[in-house]
Amino acid sequence: MIEGILFWVIFLSLCFSTLSILATIYRCVKGPTASERVQALDALGINIIAAVAIFSVFLRTTAFFEVILLIGILSFIGTIAFARFIERGIVIEREHAD
Repeated sequence: MIEGILFWVIFLSLCFSTLSILATIYRCVKGPTASERVQALDALGINIIAAVAIFSVFLRTTAFFEVILLIGILSFIGTIAFARFIERGIVIEREHAD
């Protein structure tokens, strides 16, 4: 009996996580200001990590832990790069030798 209830709880969690990801993508595209887009990008990374973790529990495997770490690192780097671009207009500063 617990197995059936647990299945539906995980299934509904994946459904709500998918809706959350879609809403965050909408905010990323439609965001009125650039700072709200950066926040939505960071929230998108967190939601994707949560969805992959729930999917990993659904499949009863630990194979996705490395994927979760990779998504977290890439999300952090992307958020920092996007914030620097908004602040300075460039991501990587280069020194020009005259």
